[in-house]
Amino acid sequence: MPLSAYRQFEPALAYAAESTERTMDRLIPKGDAGEARVFEAMRYSSLGGGKRLRAFFVLASSTLFKVSPSSALRVASAIEFVHAYSLIHDDLPAMDDDDLRRGKPSCHRQFDEATAILAGDALQALAFEVLAHEATHGDSAVRAVLVAELAKAAGAQGMVGGQMLDLLAETQPDLSIGAITRLQRLKTGALISFSCTAGAILGKAAEPLRAALAAYAHDLGLAFQIVDDLLDVEGDPAELGKATRKDADAGKATFVSILGLERARSQATLLAQQAAAHLEPFGGPADLLKQAAKFVVTRRS
Repeated sequence: MPLSAYRQFEPALAYAAESTERTMDRLIPKGDAGEARVFEAMRYSSLGGGKRLRAFFVLASSTLFKVSPSSALRVASAIEFVHAYSLIHDDLPAMDDDDLRRGKPSCHRQFDEATAILAGDALQALAFEVLAHEATHGDSAVRAVLVAELAKAAGAQGMVGGQMLDLLAETQPDLSIGAITRLQRLKTGALISFSCTAGAILGKAAEPLRAALAAYAHDLGLAFQIVDDLLDVEGDPAELGKATRKDADAGKATFVSILGLERARSQATLLAQQAAAHLEPFGGPADLLKQAAKFVVTRRS
């Protein structure tokens, strides 16, 4: 049944993850030629793990505008390919130097650094190949907007720019809350914003409705990152599938280091409530997105 048939967030998220995973599996190249090793690394790092929260946002926002499920699933797969690429590169020794991802060896540990870099590059390229294909949407203008928006969200004005600021933050422990907010709005929030507004792009929605989803994504993205910072301090490495306290041990400024645990937790809750309030123009059909805002601040991984 379609996502719109679900009333509770947890089963809806599971459905979104399963259906997106099937689509991703079909879209990733297969073969036993010389390049098969990079195919294997792409599959290893992008399939079989993760909550698929960004994919959920694409599918849930698409239901608001009665977008074709097959179109929404292709866009959901594209955002998950970009997310997987970013995690591969984040884990590299030159970046965050993480040996674990989702409870298993990170890509460069399972394969090698060169293969990991190539797998990340290939996943990013595949995302844009998927968006540009006519199977994603019959209107080439819509496909062009999707490509342009994801490129901006993933590039130097979005995720990559945020990662650059994050690397610089390791040597600037006295960052202000405003600087950290900007860093995370780029590093994490830009891809979440694309995910939440993708349905409006696919459905050729009126600008005020797209703006409402962007406002929802803005507050939700900040809440998401605050909870990430909380989990880095309080989380269970077994549940998270990665090491904890890396930011604290490195002396990096975070929402938690500046606000403290209780204020950070309160701020995340307030942002989630604000995010849900932005969905009022959509009424009942946006209920799953409202539940997602609550999930973001109560998650344990």
